[in-house]
Amino acid sequence: MAVRGALIEYSGTFLGPVPNIVVFQFNPEQLVRTLQMAPSGADRGQRAQTERAAAAGPPTEEFTLTVQLSAAEDLGTPGPFSGVTRAFGVGPQIAALEKMAYPHGAPGLIGAALDAIGDALSSGGQQPAERAAPRESLPRLLFVWGPTRVLPVAIQSMGITEQEYDSALSPTRAEVALGLKVAAQPAGDDLLAQGALLYTRTVKEAQVVAQMARGIAQLPSIIPF
Repeated sequence: MAVRGALIEYSGTFLGPVPNIVVFQFNPEQLVRTLQMAPSGADRGQRAQTERAAAAGPPTEEFTLTVQLSAAEDLGTPGPFSGVTRAFGVGPQIAALEKMAYPHGAPGLIGAALDAIGDALSSGGQQPAERAAPRESLPRLLFVWGPTRVLPVAIQSMGITEQEYDSALSPTRAEVALGLKVAAQPAGDDLLAQGALLYTRTVKEAQVVAQMARGIAQLPSIIPF
């Protein structure tokens, strides 16, 4: 069975009984990674006078990928989810991904409408005073890409292209372009994110050691002795 990538939304210090999981139906064909350096303030002012650039911290890692969704697999294979697919197409997968982009506690349209009506009634029809919007935390996400990469991430951008529809205009095929940013310094209480980041960095360090051994073995081919 092929290994599939996934995005997992969780709460607290563990996955919990019912995490929001979107397993990629088809693994994206490519994943574009960008490491953005973080120069210090002193470095920006002195770069012209120094040969070695200083950094304020480790680079931030961002990557983009496109998730492809199709209802054909569920519709063509009898199973527990075929009825959901007939009713909504790939809408549930899209909705689950969208949920990962919204802050926790963000009210729905009905809740926002009821709040507005309540404010109007309590103020006697007068314009209510502006209330400071509470700070809301983004969902905690893990990006799983095989056994060597499990990373805490935040969604930076999401582009949804619905490509085909059924007779009820539910999308049956879609592409979701995701821009993700790795959380280089997870919150102190997010033990799952800290563990995932440490695990992935440990695996990467092991790969570096393996490459260093290969590089030493290849020295005679680049440096004549």
